[in-house]
Amino acid sequence: VMGNSSEFQKAVKLVIDTVSFDKDSTVQVFEATIRVLGSLLSAHIIITDTKQPFGDMSIKDYDNELLHMARDLAVRLLPAFENTKTGIPYPRVNLKKGVPPDSNNETCTAGAGSLLVEFGILSRLLGDSTFEWVARRAVKALWSLRSNNTGLLGNVVNIQTGHWVGKQSGLGAGLDSFYEYLLKSYILFGEREDLEMFNDAYQNIQNHLRRGREACNEGEGDPPLYVNVNMFTGQLMNTWIDSLQAFFPGLQVLIGDVEDAICLHAFYYAIWKRYGALPERYNWQLQAPDVPFYPLRPELVESTYLLYQATKNPFYLHVGMDILQSLEKYTKAKCGYATLHHVVEKTKEDRMESFFLSETCKYLYLLFDEENPLHKSGNKYMFTTEGHVVSVDERFRNSLWQDILPGEEDSAEKNKPNELKAVNFSSNCNRVPDERRYLLPLKSNYMRQIDRMVGLI
Repeated sequence: VMGNSSEFQKAVKLVIDTVSFDKDSTVQVFEATIRVLGSLLSAHIIITDTKQPFGDMSIKDYDNELLHMARDLAVRLLPAFENTKTGIPYPRVNLKKGVPPDSNNETCTAGAGSLLVEFGILSRLLGDSTFEWVARRAVKALWSLRSNNTGLLGNVVNIQTGHWVGKQSGLGAGLDSFYEYLLKSYILFGEREDLEMFNDAYQNIQNHLRRGREACNEGEGDPPLYVNVNMFTGQLMNTWIDSLQAFFPGLQVLIGDVEDAICLHAFYYAIWKRYGALPERYNWQLQAPDVPFYPLRPELVESTYLLYQATKNPFYLHVGMDILQSLEKYTKAKCGYATLHHVVEKTKEDRMESFFLSETCKYLYLLFDEENPLHKSGNKYMFTTEGHVVSVDERFRNSLWQDILPGEEDSAEKNKPNELKAVNFSSNCNRVPDERRYLLPLKSNYMRQIDRMVGLI
């Protein structure tokens, strides 16, 4: 992304020469997929791109080593999908020995249902349906367990019985990337059923999780907010939101619901302004953090970047600068940037997560780099949930195994164009008009209302 080909080539060579997955190590299937598998695939796609939009990122004598490593890792993750009565994978697997004997039968919806982008890319690059098939089966299994009453899913499920252990439905931890990957799988692979599931899920989220006034920028009432509810009844379960939910405005931008995204983003930004960081959990009723640490998460930056791309409103550059200055002021440490242990006291932990570099820094850099090839090359790109760059490419839209994926219609029916639309909102993919581009995206009285709501004024 920064165009530094010598460092990229050095890093690729280092990985090829030194990394092995033949280790007696137990990993989380979800984290290994989005952090490790996703980065191997993204780098492989960049190396083999004939156009080389980022500068010359090709590797001399490259023989698909990263793709072979990705396959090796994915094969070691496959035992997680075996011996489960539902097809929903175990949360952890040992890279040498398979599923540990004392393994937990409970997993979160996001962890089990957000593997399809990486596994699908791998399948389509290799021409081997196995990986996409198991990931897609897990998504469908989870989808089939949604509540008949509300259409919502819970956050923790038993992989043997299909019984919901965690009945909370929200947009944050345990569910966030499940929704994200329904839409992103459709964008990448063009599979109609992914879009249909996403549109249904989005409708149910609007019906049961959204509180506050109907329109973002007009009317009376509280600012829109998405709350945590019981998946079966739709009743409010608690009065906190978690920082992972800040990804949702970015997802709303991708579906075209820019107005609602503007409102929701303003709420998280107000919390950031108050603390110079986003607490892991924030209690909107008490106007105080419930869980006060901030592990350098990227979700607010990601939504800021996507909103700037959609609106080109300079307001989002100011938000980005605010975030950047807070990170410099409160989190900078001798050898990197540190997790904030407490957003009020600004104490630090000796830990920097990999997503700080792969997402937080990348989205901030891209926010300010108007001329980046990612924006200018004419290629379309999508980011995985871990911020890895993937080109939206014809070759990912052609699968060779329509007939064997579970429950597929015939391919002629499947390949009909389908409308990408969000439901229940005011503007569908209408770009924000020019005259609004230089005004605050949210009217100042509504901005003040949000500031009051989080105790800023």
